[in-house]
Amino acid sequence: MNYLMRFINYLQATKNLSAKTLKAYKSDLTQFFNFEKDVLNPDICAFISHLNNDLKLKDTSIRRKIITLKNFYDYLLNYDFISASPFLKLKFRFKKEKRLPKTLAVADVSKILNCFQIQPALLSAFAKREYIRDAALMDLLISTGIRVGEAAAITLDDVILSERTLLIHGKGRKQRLIYISSPITWERIKTLIKECKKTECKHLFVNRYGQPISIHGIEDIYKKYAKMAHIGVKSTPHYLRHTFATNLLANGADLRSVQEILGHASVATTQIYTEVTTNRKKQVLTKFNYRNNL
Repeated sequence: MNYLMRFINYLQATKNLSAKTLKAYKSDLTQFFNFEKDVLNPDICAFISHLNNDLKLKDTSIRRKIITLKNFYDYLLNYDFISASPFLKLKFRFKKEKRLPKTLAVADVSKILNCFQIQPALLSAFAKREYIRDAALMDLLISTGIRVGEAAAITLDDVILSERTLLIHGKGRKQRLIYISSPITWERIKTLIKECKKTECKHLFVNRYGQPISIHGIEDIYKKYAKMAHIGVKSTPHYLRHTFATNLLANGADLRSVQEILGHASVATTQIYTEVTTNRKKQVLTKFNYRNNL
């Protein structure tokens, strides 16, 4: 009996999970099935030791696989494929690693924006289309902190021109509205929309072939302008999301509002950005507070 596919089909039918999440479940279980010969009577501890000692996986990865297996065996138990869960008397403890979000300096973000100071009229037709797309894309990531995947998914129907807002399709198929507060960003988006209406593509950001741009495509665009801006640190477009959130909090935004803007399911996820702002405040006060020298 193919328990793996039965479970995946069950998740797909009942949990409304994204394709990416289902793929992660399938990958974790495939790895477990390749290790464990008797799935109905497994040695969970042996598998966890294998992940830890042989594969040297991080605690976060192992914890995710444990959650996958717990859900899988809960399914088998509920449908009477097994009489008891192998996790019944098992408890796993991990040291929770606290990683601070990596951000760009505001000066570096300005350098990226400065790459879009040329006049598009001086470019060829193809170069002009790419320039307009890239300017709107980079400015949007900087101005809103949306995820790269969310930017790639935006369609023309998601743009609410009268409200200056975008409908963002976030993780877990949750939607949220984002207001474009920067006039420059909004003008660049409107300019891009005019270009898009010349074609039949429904997406806001497309590649040179007129197809919806991929996440990797956006990453390549970011690398192009990060290099052009001579940014020294090795960074990714996700740094822009962290920079956006950190500066919102540093400038006085409340945690709950930042959570909603970023599309975090839990305020605990947003909380980590307060650590970054605190560290920066400490650095500034240590270096610049006149009282230190009195």
